[in-house]
Amino acid sequence: MSATSPRTVGPGVVTGVIALSGVVVSLMQTLVVPIIPQLPRLLDAEPSDASWVITATLLAAAVVTPIAGRLGDMYGKRKVLVGSLVSLVAGSVLCAVSDALIPEIVGRVLQGLATGVIPVGISMLRDVLPAERVGGAVALVSASLGVGGAIGLPLSAAIVENADWHVLFWLAAGLGAACLALVVALLPAPPSRAAERFDTPGAIGLAAGLVLLLLPVTKGGDWGWTSGSTLGLFAGGVVVLVLWAAYEVRVAQPLVDLRVTVRRPVLFTNLASILVGFAMYAMSLTLPQLLQSPEATGYGLGQSTLMAGLALAPGGLVMMALSPVSTRITARHGARTSLLIGVGVIGLGYAVGLFLMAEVWQIVVTAVIVSGGVGIAYAAMPALIMDAVPVTETASANGVNALMRSIGTSTSSAVMAAILANMTLRLGPVEVPTEDGFRVTYVVAMAAAAVGLLLTLAIPRAVRATAIPQAPASASAPADLPSATTTETR
Repeated sequence: MSATSPRTVGPGVVTGVIALSGVVVSLMQTLVVPIIPQLPRLLDAEPSDASWVITATLLAAAVVTPIAGRLGDMYGKRKVLVGSLVSLVAGSVLCAVSDALIPEIVGRVLQGLATGVIPVGISMLRDVLPAERVGGAVALVSASLGVGGAIGLPLSAAIVENADWHVLFWLAAGLGAACLALVVALLPAPPSRAAERFDTPGAIGLAAGLVLLLLPVTKGGDWGWTSGSTLGLFAGGVVVLVLWAAYEVRVAQPLVDLRVTVRRPVLFTNLASILVGFAMYAMSLTLPQLLQSPEATGYGLGQSTLMAGLALAPGGLVMMALSPVSTRITARHGARTSLLIGVGVIGLGYAVGLFLMAEVWQIVVTAVIVSGGVGIAYAAMPALIMDAVPVTETASANGVNALMRSIGTSTSSAVMAAILANMTLRLGPVEVPTEDGFRVTYVVAMAAAAVGLLLTLAIPRAVRATAIPQAPASASAPADLPSATTTETR
């Protein structure tokens, strides 16, 4: 039997390995949340400097997703999965053996670079699974994003309360090594198209533009939104990205095919993804703070970090449970309908949350509803993208879509933090967000979901790819050979 045959292992094994890898990679986003207040002391650094442990991972994840996608399309998706997991293990070990700021930041960058596992893994499913299994597998892997984030907080909190903080990173290294072994041993290696030339200038330009744009988004609260540094970096990011786009439309083999990206189904799916990412992260930021606010405020629930994490964990399980539901909706009514339902449920969750803030179980209900909507929406977005692009561009296109979600989450972090920081009350020596501040974040998240609904309505009613071969194009195939015919019904 050929080493590259998709029959080497069953579809369920392939899906399980990729989904598990997605869970482990997404764990990195919440891994250090319980120790954020302690980072300045643990690393002997100023609070503004210690915050780079968080910022570095977010920036690395945003930069790597489109680049990893293109590398996967060109050189083979399993190779990129292996490289990404090696980066995760190396970064985790570096963090585990370090007590200084710089090594910790470098390690967190390496962990962030593993984020390419998710879009590349989703795209690999299209290459190696039977057509009838792709939809369900994509939905399951998409749900792994939420599962990893949801279980990461209580797991990390439990470790920090009972062991040295370095154990967090030894755990991450062990999980990453296990996923790496499974990928090497079990996943098939479809043919690559390495004869193409990688767009190195395009990768450098995109990375520079994204860092210049996202850095002030994540650090603007510390620097001041009207400071010269913040405004200068914003302006520099816009200029670099405009120049990058002008270059990409002229190069023969671009990092990102912008002509495909601006197609109506791809463009509006990506725009909607920004709003879904925004609304999703609002829950991750505001609900734990509400749960942990002191009871003396009159509205705070006084929960520990561990209990707050446990309260939000059911949301991740709901995402996983709803993945087959999303698949059935997509099969019967189309991925556009699934995305509409998902975004609508997200908005409904925040609307319900406005009236359910007094008890822990009420916060759980809000988190479950919002998470359910996120799970349905996240499963629909890769399906919309893959139906609208050639099979040779799936990883790259999914990488761009993942980037859009990252932009949404980064923006949400900045907006929600600014709201909560500016609507506070003093409680003894500290200031805590007011109840109205939390309600405003809910309303803003609802507004984001409403805009996401409008953008989803702009996606064509039917996007169907026909004559798509299940095997990737051979290395000798022309780079611009169309491998799919897209039909749009407006």
